[in-house]
Amino acid sequence: MAQNQLKELPSVSEVLLKCNKYKLLNNKYLTYIIKLKIDHYRVVAKKGKLTLKRSQVIQDIVDEIDRISTTSMRPVINGTGIVLHTGLGRAPMKESTAKRVAKRVSGYTNLELDLLSGNRGQRQNHVDGLLAALTGAQSAMAVNNNAAAVLMALNELAEGKEVIVSRGQQVEIGGSFRIPDVVKKSGCILKEIGTTNRTHLKDYEKAIGKNTGLILWVHTSNYVVRGFTSEVDLHDLVELGRKKRIPVMVDLGCGEMVDLSKKGVPTHLPVQDVVKSGAGIVTFSGDKLLGGPQAGLIVGNKTLVSRLKKNPISRAVRCDKWSLAFLEESLRSFQDDGPSKDNLTISLMTNSRGTLRKRGRVILSYLPKKTVDLLGIALVESEVEAGSGSLPEEKLESMAFQFSAKGRSASKLATKFRKGEIPVVGYIHGNKFFIDLKAVIPGQEKDLAGAISAIQ
Repeated sequence: MAQNQLKELPSVSEVLLKCNKYKLLNNKYLTYIIKLKIDHYRVVAKKGKLTLKRSQVIQDIVDEIDRISTTSMRPVINGTGIVLHTGLGRAPMKESTAKRVAKRVSGYTNLELDLLSGNRGQRQNHVDGLLAALTGAQSAMAVNNNAAAVLMALNELAEGKEVIVSRGQQVEIGGSFRIPDVVKKSGCILKEIGTTNRTHLKDYEKAIGKNTGLILWVHTSNYVVRGFTSEVDLHDLVELGRKKRIPVMVDLGCGEMVDLSKKGVPTHLPVQDVVKSGAGIVTFSGDKLLGGPQAGLIVGNKTLVSRLKKNPISRAVRCDKWSLAFLEESLRSFQDDGPSKDNLTISLMTNSRGTLRKRGRVILSYLPKKTVDLLGIALVESEVEAGSGSLPEEKLESMAFQFSAKGRSASKLATKFRKGEIPVVGYIHGNKFFIDLKAVIPGQEKDLAGAISAIQ
């Protein structure tokens, strides 16, 4: 049986003959994909489970090549309602912003050149002043993500020494990266104190010894412990650090830059307040509540930040010209009265339910009545999360399209939308498919209506 099925497998050259139209694809890449697919079918055939004929195997491989004939990264419409969706790239940015950045840095740019003096400059100079001013810190710098910022800061400030961390703050972030693991890889020694739900100032005091290098305070932004709990106030911890001459570092995670509570987005711990506490180093992400590119932002004491800039790891985790240019744009979007409309992430998060209801009605007006009836579309109120571990227990008011198509399961509808010419990613709840409007970017209304109309 298996031998007969193996005879149904084509040769690489046989499939290549069917791929003449894919001239834009490198021939080596085509050969690589074809070999992978044939190897897959060979494994299936050896088990006697190949159900396809030779022509069908060839067509399946050609279909796969057709799928990859365009660049793999494509624009999608985010109908999940989650503005900071990690799988969809987290903080979105305006197209006009991207065009400004591309105009400045697509060719050569003064990344590390001081145009006034003609001498070599520092790439951090493009953002450190802005970042320090906005957060009220003495100094600042940027690396490629917050995990890198934490790793480098730990290594510089406490390599070979103990880092005191409350057990209730030993968080795990996406991808199973855990604070204890990061501490270990940084070359430091983890000193656990307290319990999962309660840690007191006396626990820190008792843990401090001759080999203590740093006190690490981690903001548990991606989960909440309720009930019989206790955590040490950051100001008290900083005061203890001053008395014992031990620096206090804060891993803030999401990094709330401004108070948005009056605009419907709860604000818990703004970066500026943490800086005011006197913490020596504060780290947070650039692609969360700042609304910028992936980056790890470090602010704090001038002497300590200067040490970090000289650490060899800083070169390994430095930002490129694109990240710095996008970060500069994002930082400049924060004015004296808050973020401007150029900050797309904040604009999406602060859109009211009333505004989204109006946009939903506009989209419905683009749809034929037949489509609305066929798919059972209703515009309903919804609640969504910010995403990426930001504001884990807070819900943001929104509006969504609910689909109740007869004879079509929610999962089949979700697949249809994802495979469309313009992919739309929604969510399933209560056996119904939804496309939420919270994270649909202004200007995508007609595209979304087109995607809905294309579902047959």
